[in-house]
Amino acid sequence: MDENEQQGQNREPEPERAPSHTRYFKIKPFSFVMLIFTLVILTAGITFFALTFGDDKVVEVVSPQKTDRAEFQKLYDAYDEIKKNYYEDIDDKKVLDGAINGMVDALDDPYSDYLNKEETDHLMENISSSFQGIGAEIQEADGYIKIVSPIKNSPAEKEGLLPNDLITAVDGKSIQGMSSSEAVLLIRGEKGTTVTLTIKRGEKAEPFEVKVTRDDIPIETVYAEMLDGNIAHIRLTTFSEHTYDELLTAIDDMEAKGMKGLVLDVRQDPGGVLDGALKISDLFVDKGKTIVQTQERGKKAVLYPASDGRKVKVPTVLLIDDGSASASEILAGALKESAGIPLVGTKSFGKGTVQSPTDMRDGSNLKITTAKWLTPDGNWIHKKGIEPDVKVDYPSYAMLPFLDPSEELKAGSTSANTEPAKEMLKAVGYDPGKIDGTYDDQTADAVKKLQADLKLEETGVLTGDTAIGLMNKLKDKIEKEDPQLLKAKETVEQKISK
Repeated sequence: MDENEQQGQNREPEPERAPSHTRYFKIKPFSFVMLIFTLVILTAGITFFALTFGDDKVVEVVSPQKTDRAEFQKLYDAYDEIKKNYYEDIDDKKVLDGAINGMVDALDDPYSDYLNKEETDHLMENISSSFQGIGAEIQEADGYIKIVSPIKNSPAEKEGLLPNDLITAVDGKSIQGMSSSEAVLLIRGEKGTTVTLTIKRGEKAEPFEVKVTRDDIPIETVYAEMLDGNIAHIRLTTFSEHTYDELLTAIDDMEAKGMKGLVLDVRQDPGGVLDGALKISDLFVDKGKTIVQTQERGKKAVLYPASDGRKVKVPTVLLIDDGSASASEILAGALKESAGIPLVGTKSFGKGTVQSPTDMRDGSNLKITTAKWLTPDGNWIHKKGIEPDVKVDYPSYAMLPFLDPSEELKAGSTSANTEPAKEMLKAVGYDPGKIDGTYDDQTADAVKKLQADLKLEETGVLTGDTAIGLMNKLKDKIEKEDPQLLKAKETVEQKISK
């Protein structure tokens, strides 16, 4: 929060406190909406409408004849001039939609958006009982579409997409300048169909293509395992309406197995409904302490205190990274500031606003940011993120670009993928020689050793199943030698020993 905002807050009355026992189901409509717009790229669009549009309302579009507001006269004059003098007949509806889009774009807010009736209908047309798509959370960022996070076990994750990857084109069509809703219409699709994404990773890296086969998106949001020393590792992949119950089941299971400590993991968790963040935070925050604050324009902040319900008593650490956004950050702020639970990993994404949707009479939909949320201590983390108490970066090899299995890398190749391929080989225990863009005999020998281990023909050519096998080995290494998880586990063990 900047100085002016802080001073403004200091002049306001004391924040209101939401009733601790009733707040989960009596919060204001906008409070349920914590997803980044067009969060999960799904064919069905279920998440989009069930969560983002869960508390929508219908309004009547007021015509010029019904208002005498002077600020609109310029708009009417412009419309009349276009209608009268444009050299061709105009599409009145298209022009009106364009005017609304222009107003929303002028907000410079990637979380506010307008969908005309056709776009809204398109998102709804394939609604079914299953989630289908590539499974990635996106947002607009400086004219590009940026991946906030791939969902665990989704096609996007399996194909190596990472937080902060920029999608520059879809099936060869540039999407630069598109809204997130426009991009979703191109990216989503039915199970079994493929989409080719052009990805830019890092400022200097060359763009590369990733072919993703759309599939059912896992709807399970909680994954639990017991680590050495009876330290439970529970990962939350999103905050859906069922996540809290799934988490309670996982905790019960870990307690039955003798849990002595807990690593709660919201890395690459892009958020979800506020209700889930509140109830999960409540498990770790003492009764009466603040979980989060919400504040609308010109109004005093409303505090949401913890209840006297069930609490997790074992030493706990929270894992975060730059894919932890929205509801994940509410949890992180609550645990850090109201429960004294340390955060391990890298700085979180930085989404501190709340969106509210409105269904227009003609079937279009307008979604705008209506409030900001603050941490218990009153910090606004928007565009800043939350810093971990213990910073642990990902290893460099975890950020290497995807290798296209259809490309052949062999002696004499000059492909831009040669250097990252050699880095992968080195990371998983094969010596490819000097790490540069030259695919030489030593590189070919390293690939032959890889192929022998994979029980493939030893050609020395990196392509097809060899490339896939190499990337799978790298993924296994990242999961087994996760430095952030190891540090979090160590931190929990230190708390247990005190």
